[in-house]
This record gives sequence, C-alpha cells and structure tokens, in this order.
Amino acid sequence: MSLEVLDRHREALFEFLWCPVCGQEVFTHIPFEGVFCKNCNTQVVLRESREYRGYEEAVLACFDTDSTWNLHVDEKLRRDLPDGSARVKVLGAPGAYKVDWWSPAPGEDWEPVERGEFDDMEEPDEVSHLA
Repeated sequence: MSLEVLDRHREALFEFLWCPVCGQEVFTHIPFEGVFCKNCNTQVVLRESREYRGYEEAVLACFDTDSTWNLHVDEKLRRDLPDGSARVKVLGAPGAYKVDWWSPAPGEDWEPVERGEFDDMEEPDEVSHLA
C-alpha cells in the first residue's frame, strides 16, 4: 500500500507567509498534527477562500497560539494574537502574493509582527534560553 500525498497549496505561498507572532518565515509540517512556525510553534491552517476576485489563488491563513511557547514572557521577541488567533487573506500567484486583509484588523490594540521585525534585536540574556 502506498500513501498518496496531495499538495493543496504551493510552496511559494509558504515562502510568502510569515508568523504574525514572531515575524519568522520558516514553517514545519508535522504529519497528522499540522503546520507550525519553527521559531515559536504558532499553528497555521490554510483554507481556500470562497472569494477569488480574479486572482489565481485566494487563501485564508489562520494562525492559532494555543501551542505557542512562552507567550507569557514579555521579554521574548514576540507579540500575542488577540484572543489567541488571527486570520490573513492572501491573494495572488507565486511571486506576486499580497495581503488583502487581517482579522481582527490591526489597530491600537493589536498589530501583527512584520516579517523579520525582530531580526536586528537581541533578546535579554535572562530569557534567551526560553523556547
């Protein structure tokens, strides 16, 4: 017996996505468990959007922090999601993806971490060993 693997989303989509909790761009697929940010373990679930508006792809990326490591440590370079989850709608095609909207909308209470936002910053020594 062989196992058939179905790729529902292109690799280019994962090259475009980043984690709104820590800003990292590397995701890990754990079979039968899901896809997680390699840096902070935030889970991401991809769903096809009902509305395409003429784009080649329209995807909802749903991020969930139930499994995220050490969000209670304020000094870690990450930002919690409102109520533990957020969604982003991505439109486009490989090489030309763009963010259509975030839910909840970024504002005074919450702003997603931008891609690589914390790359130039160093964590304090007392928390660098934590996840």
